Amino acid sequence: MMEWMIQQWEPRQDALWMAGNLLVQIAILTGIIYFVYVRFIRKSHAEQLLKGLFIMLMLFVGMWWLANIFHMPMLENIFAASIQILFIGLIVIFQPELRRMLLFLGQGELFGSSATVQSPEESKAEYLIHELTETVRFLSKAKRGALIVLESANSHGGDYLEMGTPLDAKLSTELMLTIFHHNTPLHDGAVLIGPNNRVVAAGVLLPLTEDPKLSWQYGTRHRAAIGLTEMSDSRCIVISEETGSISLVQDGKLEKIANPEEFRKTLARLYEVSMDRTSARKIPLGEKLSGLFTGETMVVPFQKIFQSKTPEQSSSGKPKSGAGH
Repeated sequence: MMEWMIQQWEPRQDALWMAGNLLVQIAILTGIIYFVYVRFIRKSHAEQLLKGLFIMLMLFVGMWWLANIFHMPMLENIFAASIQILFIGLIVIFQPELRRMLLFLGQGELFGSSATVQSPEESKAEYLIHELTETVRFLSKAKRGALIVLESANSHGGDYLEMGTPLDAKLSTELMLTIFHHNTPLHDGAVLIGPNNRVVAAGVLLPLTEDPKLSWQYGTRHRAAIGLTEMSDSRCIVISEETGSISLVQDGKLEKIANPEEFRKTLARLYEVSMDRTSARKIPLGEKLSGLFTGETMVVPFQKIFQSKTPEQSSSGKPKSGAGH
């Protein structure tokens, strides 16, 4: 009896092992295909090409299957060769995607170039801190007034968003400096940045604070920042147009920040990001932005523009007219 049970079990064990082995192979192949699709193909022009190739492949396979059933050897050979040619054509058609994948693997991004593992939230926060620090650095130095709203995941725009211009653009230093340039129609209002590092809208009018104890030294931008943070958990960044001073407003309280480096440290603390990772700066924009805010020629070095002027005088030597905060 025992021998009979062993004889019956062994084939079943072999079958289970083969089935499990097959499932593991299918899972590995599916994972590889999914990774390549998500990382290199999805939301690109290659996605439509892949769909067309898949339909063509299914058509050739169907025709080959029908030719095999009805014993048509000539058509069967033609469609079998077409399927092989189609697979070879994949290399030619998806050459840019294959090149990008090889560059991705060669840069070591697949397994990471450092020992620390970074979560998507930390990566977003680092990007936000860097772009805002560079933006504040140039706006403060050029004394260009700015009001930036950092919305949290729980924030919602409210009625004041209807007064702005929707953008839905990726946050970048270049975009922010363009918006706050004095010749653009959106520079007077606030810029809203969503929790996903997208510039939601620009030229937004915010509600002003009604605090009667607020100092008269604070202008409209500061009052708007305090007013918004009194009714929401958003944070506001204010650059004074008169002094170039930097302020961070949250929970209705205004905090003066000495310089862009201190601003970067403050944001890193608020977003709980390690200073070691945020200390490295990207390529400076000084040479690219020469004369952007002062109206001078683009070939003049950026630092010379500000060294040649004092806060009291403009380039013509006449006293500079006063401006609100």
